[in-house]
Amino acid sequence: MRVRVINPDGIFEAEALVILRPINLLKEVDPVTGKLAGAPDIREESISGKILMFPHGKGSTVGSYLLYALKRNGTSPLAIINERFDLVIASGCIFSSIPYADQANIRQFKTGDRVRFDTKKGELIKV
Repeated sequence: MRVRVINPDGIFEAEALVILRPINLLKEVDPVTGKLAGAPDIREESISGKILMFPHGKGSTVGSYLLYALKRNGTSPLAIINERFDLVIASGCIFSSIPYADQANIRQFKTGDRVRFDTKKGELIKV
């Protein structure tokens, strides 16, 4: 699948974590552990080292800083993929050096799939 790469940084392969609803990083992610909390569908899942996919973010601009804290703590996702562009997520990824893309049909993936994200080609595939 072709995606629009906002923050290129190479080729990444990891387990996907797919959330089929918008997420509020500030309320749902612990920046120290990288674990999601707050909603029954994602309780205690770790985003650390995964390719995190969700439609878009919700909430305030503090979400950008949360991505920076995750990166600084070594608990950030390997990459973030959204269905639609999200300025808060994009800016957080850019200043945290987390690869980011949008215009993806995340419903083609499920949590646990092994995924390759090639930022140079703008390609996201199951492997």
